Amino acid sequence: MATARIFVGLALTALAALPVAALAQAGGSAQGDISVTIYNNNLALVQDVRTLPIERGVSRIEFPDVSAQIRPETVSFAADGTAIVEQNFDFDLLSPSKLMEKAVGQVVTIVRTNPATGAETREQAKVLAVNGGTVLQIGSRIEVLRDDGLPVRVIFDKVPPNLRPRPTLSVTVDSDRAGARPASLRYLTPGLGWAADYVALFDSKAGRIDVQGWVTLTNSTGTTYTNAHTLLVAGQVGTSNPGYGGYGRPRAPGPLRRAGTETASRERLGDFYLYPIAARTTIADRQTKQVSFLDVQGVPAKAGYEYRNDWLNSVEEPQSFSSVVKFSTSGNGGLGDALPAGTVRFYMKDASGAPQFIGENSVGHTPMGSELALATGEAFDVKVQPVVEKRERLGDHRWRTTMRYEISNAKPEAVTVDLTQAGLDWIYEDTRIVSESQPSKRRNSDSTVWTVAVPANGRVIVNAVFDTRY
Repeated sequence: MATARIFVGLALTALAALPVAALAQAGGSAQGDISVTIYNNNLALVQDVRTLPIERGVSRIEFPDVSAQIRPETVSFAADGTAIVEQNFDFDLLSPSKLMEKAVGQVVTIVRTNPATGAETREQAKVLAVNGGTVLQIGSRIEVLRDDGLPVRVIFDKVPPNLRPRPTLSVTVDSDRAGARPASLRYLTPGLGWAADYVALFDSKAGRIDVQGWVTLTNSTGTTYTNAHTLLVAGQVGTSNPGYGGYGRPRAPGPLRRAGTETASRERLGDFYLYPIAARTTIADRQTKQVSFLDVQGVPAKAGYEYRNDWLNSVEEPQSFSSVVKFSTSGNGGLGDALPAGTVRFYMKDASGAPQFIGENSVGHTPMGSELALATGEAFDVKVQPVVEKRERLGDHRWRTTMRYEISNAKPEAVTVDLTQAGLDWIYEDTRIVSESQPSKRRNSDSTVWTVAVPANGRVIVNAVFDTRY
């Protein structure tokens, strides 16, 4: 039988022929009954059951169509009457450029076609190097194979054994008998993850919000999962590299203002909520897929304004308050569900009734019954300027700071704002309020909040004196 050959064009961009074994695999997926469990943190569990003929004694079984990003150390293989001897993962994929790299030191055939006559000439060439171009030795001369558009191609006699058309896992097993049987393959892989995306239509006059939630799947594993049973896990599963927590200033508060205590009516796995996709689905490589999981109308919501001054300091010019939308996830008067982490995009109708985008923000995993305040952007007409009026030294380890906060409102209606002064408890410092022009609410040891009513086209000044000891 003649040896199958591969032809590579001069541009090295496409294969003109494949070995018989590779062609046999090219018609479809080699996967079996496949299930994919996808977590939020770019991680997935793939379980693939294939019926395979297994020889008696020691033999090698190949599993093409596994993830190109498979974590080989997580592979689990099981088949009745077999024991694993060894496993290997071949991820060096067959491509024109890889063929040339593997051919260094080998002899190939160069075929040139005369553009005028169509006549072909063939020469044997030894590949010397592939570094930004291909260097060949043809007889006694050295030639560089150039991508100049001339009809030239390279012929290889075989595919190197370590090049695969698709990512392939091979398992060497020792079987006590011969025969076909189900073989189960299980592994973890990055490159397959999901997040929630929310579309929120906010009616500020009616004080209502409509929210639709979408599961957004993203597959960049290099492999398509065909007709897969898909299960989504909402929550942050632990990994061996959680990252450095570090030590520093407390972060500014996120959108979760009060954690809920209600249990959502969804299936759970330990401390995680499960979001199964009802029908089997194909998750193609390099594809984003969306599935709806939440659709709620007329949820009570209100607009608000928030500003956080991180230190007892002045700012050079007035700063905008953040525009926020406040709503609940409770079953009574809220969204009525737990929210997987994702992005909330807000829309509001203009004078003609057309929805217009007004901003977006991220939300973490949020229990049912929680209170949320998501910033959508910076307010154009509502501003504040913190000013240090006086800073006095009262002793070696004591200071007194007099602050003034000037809040302005250019809107034709009154607004209520939340003004936060933070930085009151930093490392060895202890800062307390000595006096204030209106009562504040101490949120925690590091910050206090004034809720201030500001009249339409008006201005309000908040004064406070702070005593700091360290």
